[in-house]
Amino acid sequence: MIRNFGNKLGLAWWAKIETDQPSITYWFGPFITKRSLKENMSSFIKDLSDEGSKNIKHSLIRCKKEEPLTV
Repeated sequence: MIRNFGNKLGLAWWAKIETDQPSITYWFGPFITKRSLKENMSSFIKDLSDEGSKNIKHSLIRCKKEEPLTV
């Protein structure tokens, strides 16, 4: 609940994760702190890698994000 409130205010942390093969942008979040995002992101990236995604790049962004979370 607090994460959703932080997101509505534009204070939440998100990871923008882009992959090639397939060419997809994922948004992973929201997180209250940058630290908690970093702690949880490795498992998400591992899942993408295990599914065969190639050339995985990411950036950490503090913003307000809504659907869609996968493009």
